This record gives sequence, C-alpha cells and structure tokens, in this order.
Amino acid sequence: MIHQMSSNAHSESIVGGDRAWLDRSFAWVLRLIALAAIALLFWMGNVILQSALPAIAKFGATFLTSQDWDVNQLQFGALPYLYGTAVTSAIALLFAVPIGISVAIVTSEPFLPTWVRSPLGFLIELIASIPSVIVGLWGIFVLIPFLKPIQLWLHDQFGWIPLFSTETFGPSMLVAGIILAIMILPTIAALSRDIMTSVPSDLRTASMALGATRWEMIFTILLPASASGIVGAVILGLGRALGETMAVTMVIGNSDLISVSLLDSGNTIPALLANQFPEALDELHVGALMYLALILFALTLIVNILAMIIVKIFGFKY
Repeated sequence: MIHQMSSNAHSESIVGGDRAWLDRSFAWVLRLIALAAIALLFWMGNVILQSALPAIAKFGATFLTSQDWDVNQLQFGALPYLYGTAVTSAIALLFAVPIGISVAIVTSEPFLPTWVRSPLGFLIELIASIPSVIVGLWGIFVLIPFLKPIQLWLHDQFGWIPLFSTETFGPSMLVAGIILAIMILPTIAALSRDIMTSVPSDLRTASMALGATRWEMIFTILLPASASGIVGAVILGLGRALGETMAVTMVIGNSDLISVSLLDSGNTIPALLANQFPEALDELHVGALMYLALILFALTLIVNILAMIIVKIFGFKY
C-alpha cells in the first residue's frame, strides 16, 4: 500500500513537471511570436525608410507642404494627397460612426425581435467580406449615378458655402468618403455591438429598476460603459479608411489639386501609390512614393497609439 502511494505520488510529480515544462515552453513561444511581430514592424519601416531616403535628402520637410507633383521635372510634394486622405477619412467617420453605433444599439438591445436582429447584424458584418474592387465597381456604376443629382442639388442650393462651391461631374471626395463609410461601417458596428453585449445585464436591469427608461439606460449606462471599446472600433475603422486603396481610386477622380469643395475630385496617398508605383522608374520618383508610404505608415502608427491611450483613459474612468 505504501509502495503504491509512493509510486502514485511519483507519477503525479512527473506529470506536474511535464505540465510546468509545457507551460514554460508555451510562454516562451508566445514571447518569440510577439517579438517576431515587433521585429517585422521595424523591418517594414526600415525598408520603406531606406527606399525613401533619396526623396527625404532632396525635399526634406518641405515635401509635406509642397503641392507640386511633376514626374517629368522630378518635383514632388505630398500636400494634396495628405489633404485628400484626411478629408475622405473624416467624411467616412462622419457617416459611419453614428450609423455604426446606432446599428450596434439596435442589434444589442431588444428593440427588434431576435429573428430580425441576428440576420441584420450578420448582413452588416457581411459587407466587410466584399472585396474593395467590387465595392469600387459598385461605386462607379451605382453610387456615382445615384449621388450625382444630390451633388448637383447641393451645389445649386448651397453653392455659396465653400464645401459645395463647385459643380461636380460625378467622381468626388464626397463619393470617396461615402464609399469609405460603407467599408468601415461593419468594423465599427460589429465591434461596438460585441462590446455592448458584454456589458453586464445587472447594470441594465438595475438602472431600469430605479426608474430609468431604456433610452436613459443606454445613454447613462450602456454607452459610457462601452466607451473604450467603441473608441477602439472607431480607430480600427479609421485605420482601414486611411489605407483603403482600390475603391477610393475608382471613385475619387484622381486629381492632384487641392479644393475646399467636397464636390471636386481629389486624391489620396494609397490611390497615388496604386496609380504610379508600377510605372515609377526614376530613383527620385520611387523615393517620393516611398516617402508618402512612410508618412502613411507613421500616421497609422500614431493613430493606433492614440487609440490605446484613449482606450486606457476611458477604461480607467468607467
């Protein structure tokens, strides 16, 4: 009996030692994967930086403020593309954020029957799986003809406002912004809904038990408690909007001029890279394109770092 107990204890110690070794091994594998991801990030940044050095050496910081982009004269400036990227992304957020949060509220709260809410959420998420080139073709053949009368009406009625001061011929920054809004809507809606559904039901019932209406509960309990996740969802959507290429290229008009009017054509950094990189032969031209890519790379990193800071602030507060 004593011998059997000692043998069982010995076996358990061996099994426990094996599990501890597996746990340590798994932890080290995860650390190596995390370090590999960080190394890959720095490697990508270094490759882009090395390719952009000729343009950085020649143009320096004036590259950010110059509006010239002349391939024949080898004069390059990034301002029109920075402007187009910022404006289209802002338009996308302006449309996608309120609609996405509204969809998240409707699909997470019992405003609709379950047999309606589940398919609605699924259909919204399904938009994210559509290739961007398909969305771009839909934008050319459906969205632009649909929006053109609306853009003409905006110009006729509000042409005295600089934002609608020009008459459109179809493609415009407004159309590009709406295309981007459609593409980032599933990200914002799906992640916001997941965050809202994870809020403990006790908070909901306690608020309504104290006399709050469902809308009061949403604005005083649900949205504040979900704020950090919603901010994260919005930033992820912004990250996709900043980097989206094909759909924007097909509907923005690809003009290198800066215009205050949203009804004018414009251009973005990803669209310019897609249009010109295959034909770039001169080292300085390639360097200017890589300089733009470096700016977009840095901008995306900054946006994500700010998102982490904001999420931590909201998470600490609520």
